[in-house]
Amino acid sequence: MEAQEVKFIPLVMKTIVVHTVTYFFMGLIASTLLDYGSWYAESYLRGFMRQIDDPLVMAGPLFQPIRGFLFAVVFYLLRDIFFGRKNGWLIMWVMLVFVGILSTFGPSPGSVEGMIYTIVPFSDHIKAWPEVMIQALLFSLLLTYWVEHSEKRWLNWLLGAIFVIVLILPMMGFLFS
Repeated sequence: MEAQEVKFIPLVMKTIVVHTVTYFFMGLIASTLLDYGSWYAESYLRGFMRQIDDPLVMAGPLFQPIRGFLFAVVFYLLRDIFFGRKNGWLIMWVMLVFVGILSTFGPSPGSVEGMIYTIVPFSDHIKAWPEVMIQALLFSLLLTYWVEHSEKRWLNWLLGAIFVIVLILPMMGFLFS
């Protein structure tokens, strides 16, 4: 597949779906394995992070299509680098890790700036790295595969159905909590 064949709207839709789905599942796994509920409630994070049962936290996946759209704009501009070439997924992943996780402009937890300018212990900066780096990896792999194999209708249906479920679950939790 040549990069010029990558159309903006289909890329936006696929990016939104893949980001939202990988975000939801990695967040669910990490919050369980890393016990975010206790970590956020019993540490300095109590004053910084919303608690895990906060309605906005429960609604968090509903906002991910916005981030997916923002990613898609950048991916479209860099489509010649990411799609239709060997290891495009790897280039995308490295960019997401270096620019989106480690090199944020503000002192975000887990970033180089955060390690320099915050009082957050170094161990806490790296505690959530597996979640965000694995999510970025899955996001890169799945998105490049889907874009490069658009003919696989089953993938459209499967990811579309999972996306709808991922949005319905937080809506139900938010509305009925």
